[in-house]
Amino acid sequence: MTYRHIKVEERYNGEATEIIFGPAPANIISAELMKEVSAQLKIEEKNSGKKLIIFSGEGKHFSFGASVDEHKPELVNGMLPAFHKLIGEIMSCPIPTLASVRGLCLGGGFEVALACTYLYAEESAKFGVPEITLAVFPPVACILLPIRCGDAFSAKVILSGGQFPAKELHGRGLINECVEKDRLDETIMNFFNNDIKPRSASSLRIAKKALTMYSVKTYQDFIGRLESLYLKDLMSTDDAKEGIGAFLEKRKPVWKNS
Repeated sequence: MTYRHIKVEERYNGEATEIIFGPAPANIISAELMKEVSAQLKIEEKNSGKKLIIFSGEGKHFSFGASVDEHKPELVNGMLPAFHKLIGEIMSCPIPTLASVRGLCLGGGFEVALACTYLYAEESAKFGVPEITLAVFPPVACILLPIRCGDAFSAKVILSGGQFPAKELHGRGLINECVEKDRLDETIMNFFNNDIKPRSASSLRIAKKALTMYSVKTYQDFIGRLESLYLKDLMSTDDAKEGIGAFLEKRKPVWKNS
């Protein structure tokens, strides 16, 4: 299958597949990219011998996040449910998934990484959900970050909108391996050869389902409520519209606090 927004490459004698977001440098999680990733996941799930799906970004960065343009009031009602559906598909994918992160991993890009079974990153990588700086919030991160690292650090990440180094996230248990520059591919290959390749593909799928059952159920239970809070409550405020508009117009927002 030919795609415009992702590249698909077989790894490790076909036992793993790498899905590469593009185009560089931003690797934006657009509506079209979401459709392509979803389509490829369905293809991978039919391959009984597939043991790992790797997500990465083209060039120097993983992803700057979802398209801000698609957050405009006239588009967000279609974009946000589609993104939440994709996150659910990644979490529920029977094949273990791994986010391979270089550079910036922000917003929706960070949420994709949080949805993966494993997260590997270079030490120089930086993570964050900057949505609050646009007067909005990240529904997926609001569910998955507290599950992964507790409320205290989640509040710091979500309510500050700041960027956090890979080493700090590794210390919080969010990142499996944090490695020196240019060692990421080698580290992931060694992990695959030692921990994934020797295992039964069918048993990996069943164990992965067992491992993620709690987080998948929690996500399914709450994502609809947060989506409604975002689309009905948040997007009716003056400041949410102002935040998105100011970003697109490249100016400083003027808050009404309403």
